Amino acid sequence: MMAILNRHFLAIAAGASIIALAFPVMFLWIKPFIPFLLGLIMFGMGTTIRLDDFRDVWKKRRIVFLAALVQFTVMPGLGVAISSLLSLPEEAMIGMVLVGSCPGGTASNVIVYLARGNVALSVTMTMFSTMLAPLLTPGIIFLLLSRSIDLSFASLFLSVFQIVAVPLAAGLMVRHFFSGFVARYSGVLPGLSIVSITLIIACVMALNADKVMAFPVTVIAAVVLHNLFGLAAGYGVARLSSCSRVDCRTVAIEIGMQNSGLGVALANQFFQPLSALPGALFSLWHNLSGIVLAKYWAVKTSSSREREERK
Repeated sequence: MMAILNRHFLAIAAGASIIALAFPVMFLWIKPFIPFLLGLIMFGMGTTIRLDDFRDVWKKRRIVFLAALVQFTVMPGLGVAISSLLSLPEEAMIGMVLVGSCPGGTASNVIVYLARGNVALSVTMTMFSTMLAPLLTPGIIFLLLSRSIDLSFASLFLSVFQIVAVPLAAGLMVRHFFSGFVARYSGVLPGLSIVSITLIIACVMALNADKVMAFPVTVIAAVVLHNLFGLAAGYGVARLSSCSRVDCRTVAIEIGMQNSGLGVALANQFFQPLSALPGALFSLWHNLSGIVLAKYWAVKTSSSREREERK
């Protein structure tokens, strides 16, 4: 069963998304359970990494700072450039800048995990960019849009800490004290993560079904380009910095997958309703593009290991 889930992850996620768009009511019930599902995924990740992995991240702290620099400069800059290139209406451009000015999202940690990337590095980058966000996100928005917003450090950081750090630490502890139990069920956890992320994506699709169907083609194109250029920028910068291929994948996913939920919340609070649409679409698209990348890189990693074993 787990092998089937792993092999057909993309098809399962795409199928669930299509069903959610056609019959939203089937997946709306999942909304209250999204934090729990994310926590379950993070717990599973925690059982696959060691404390030594985080010690290794300290040696790579330059990468963490570099990723944050790219995230808070390239991504908002891309939002402005793509909006101008496609002549988006002002409200949609504001939404693009909002998404680009946000820190990395917890979904990036999940995709890195599924892509066989450096989970400890991904989690560290997410937490670091989240700590910077209450200062940098309003500053970037004011600089690019001349609009002032109020962003609470405590509520933003506490939210990410509860969803990411707590269950991850629990997984680390379980691995440390109950290694036999973890080894016995290690094959089950990736399957649970696949089911969980599929349900989350389907729920997000269901919640935004009406908006998705009404999206102008140019806004869809803008969001897709924003995500793809962000992924490419992350990978390219990491590669130029002589990072390993695993770390390059991790940086690419971290930069390309923003905390678009925060962008939607800020748009609804401070701007016009249309400004929330790019963030809502980004939430849908970056999960799907992330799954495609995760599938590709996971298969590539498995093939490389098989070739090494044959030598």
